[in-house]
Amino acid sequence: MSGTYTAQGEAGARSDAAGAPRTPRTVLAPHASVGPPDGTAALLARLALLRDGVAALVDRRAAADPTADDPLRGLYLSEDAVRHHLAGATAAPDDTGPPAGPVLPAGHDSLTGLADRLRLTGLDAAILLVALAPDLDRSFEPLYGYLNDDVSRRRATVGLALDLCGAPAHLAAARSRFHASAPLRAYGLLDVEEPERPFLSRSLRVPDRLLAHLLGDDTPDAALHGLLHPLPPPLPDGERLAGLLAHRLRTDPPFTAYLREHREGDGLAAIASALSAADARALRYTGAEDRVPELLREARLGGLAVVLSGLPERPEPLIGALADAPDVTVLLTDPRPYDPHWTTRDPLVLEAPRRRAAGTAAWAAALGAADAPLAPGLDLAATVAPYRLGGERIARAAHAAAALAAFEGGPLDAGHVRLAARQQSASGLERHARRIRPDVGWADLVLPDRPLTQLHELALRARHRDRVLGDWRLSAGGGRGRGVLGLFAGESGTGKTLSAEVVAAELGLDLYVVQLSSVVDKYVGETEKNLERIFTEADRTDAVLLFDEADAVFGKRSEVKDAHDKYANMESAYLLQRLESFDGIALLTTNLRANIDEAFTRRLDLVVDFPFPDAGQRLALWRHGLAHVPCAAGVDPAPLARDFELAGGSIRSAVVTAAYLAAGRDEPVGDGDLLEGARREYRKAGRLVPGEATW
Repeated sequence: MSGTYTAQGEAGARSDAAGAPRTPRTVLAPHASVGPPDGTAALLARLALLRDGVAALVDRRAAADPTADDPLRGLYLSEDAVRHHLAGATAAPDDTGPPAGPVLPAGHDSLTGLADRLRLTGLDAAILLVALAPDLDRSFEPLYGYLNDDVSRRRATVGLALDLCGAPAHLAAARSRFHASAPLRAYGLLDVEEPERPFLSRSLRVPDRLLAHLLGDDTPDAALHGLLHPLPPPLPDGERLAGLLAHRLRTDPPFTAYLREHREGDGLAAIASALSAADARALRYTGAEDRVPELLREARLGGLAVVLSGLPERPEPLIGALADAPDVTVLLTDPRPYDPHWTTRDPLVLEAPRRRAAGTAAWAAALGAADAPLAPGLDLAATVAPYRLGGERIARAAHAAAALAAFEGGPLDAGHVRLAARQQSASGLERHARRIRPDVGWADLVLPDRPLTQLHELALRARHRDRVLGDWRLSAGGGRGRGVLGLFAGESGTGKTLSAEVVAAELGLDLYVVQLSSVVDKYVGETEKNLERIFTEADRTDAVLLFDEADAVFGKRSEVKDAHDKYANMESAYLLQRLESFDGIALLTTNLRANIDEAFTRRLDLVVDFPFPDAGQRLALWRHGLAHVPCAAGVDPAPLARDFELAGGSIRSAVVTAAYLAAGRDEPVGDGDLLEGARREYRKAGRLVPGEATW
């Protein structure tokens, strides 16, 4: 019996043969106030009944066996034993009716519940009990050794199990319960060992995990350590697909379903919502096919579904192993379309709904669970709107934001949330693009009202695209994504790249500048492949993608006169198709808007023209550039803004030149330094410098 045991001394001290007092001996006694769990007590009660059956069989054997009193019985065969076995072999077999079934009455213990859940026969349940008895009560070991005619074989054998269950050993129906395809072995509940022995002499063993389950221990199998992961929290707003899947889980399990997801995490979020709505539990598995038997046994023991997300490159072995278990619900999700070659048993194929940006309620709940004080005036809705994280990532981002706030010793603000959210959207884009952590804001832009208003609108579109294109059903159809596409056109240095960085900063996202050297390839088709990798990675990442000097890739299609024209047009055609289905935020910059194909322009949400700055804007740019630079008294950039027609980028370069000249003298920047900086920018551009003589 299980329980809490305490060491107790025997009453009174004993004396040895010489009369000297002996130290009191300690014995183990069960604690009176602690007993076994109800399920274990019922199972042990059934073992007591099994002991009665074993005793009866021992009595029958002893009455008919002339060697029953031989002290060396089981270690050799005497003449009497040979005659006894020969007499038994020639005896008439029992009747050929169906197996008598278990010798034990039905009960309401863990074994009965398992048998009912897995639809095991009464004979299967009885065989299982006979096999596990020595592992639960060691007093069965010598009894089984006696019945096996071998004191060293203390486990049940096939023949002994059939004898105890009252099933004739010559019946095919009884022997088939031990076949590899029979439920006990197919479900991983029983091992038949020693295949080299005769069938009836093969030992039976029950896996340790099954014993632990029957005794109330639901710790997963050690073979699955590191391969099982929790499901993400369900979405707060239920999708129709999740509701239909939940209904199927409640009313018609088991089944297999495959959810194709558009973006990583979409399918897993839908599955988590369906399981929550159906009040069902599941095991999320991330291993290979070699551990599928242990996985399926774990699912059967707990009545759980199996969830797999992100299938391996060759999923056939894994899916094939799972397809051999039609009694377990299996839910699969992956970005690839379902391939009928993966398995001969076609699953229910579904399209996972696009995951929209998580609502404020999900973030508020996660931040509340993180137990971090929020900064007053935090606009949570505007802060989290650009992020398309799933429930699991939201919870992790909330805890990371709380940790950042605690590290800095202040309340949790928008900066903490944005930084933590960007960390949860780690990207593989850095293999193809240069990442920029935005460190600028609207105050750094000096633009006319029209382009400035358009930039604000661009950020507005990025925040509310799910509502407008999804909830209000204003998507153009035809597989068009919910991306935001903008073109920035203007002369070099007018602020196009800086504006892209400001938009990214406003949204709390990283900016990735695509490196054309990593995209364009001289071999046919390679450029398209490189672009596809970039777009695919950008689709699953919360970031702003910037194609600088985009006319190199998004140029106009031309009349086909040779093979070069043909393949150049193919690249443009691919880009047109890919932009249609893009779900992220992409910005294109160009110095020559006329070089951009009109078909691309039609697919853009906004085209922002950046004009060359006038004198007033140039003065503002000079003053902005000098805002943190030590200047001599009376420095006035107004004459430079009037006389030198420079764009914002050139003005910044002129300020940098002036700063270096002043630093070399260890003095503040003066008017002469600024004038020299402006003149150098003119010379770089090959322009005539005002006030200089020409020859």
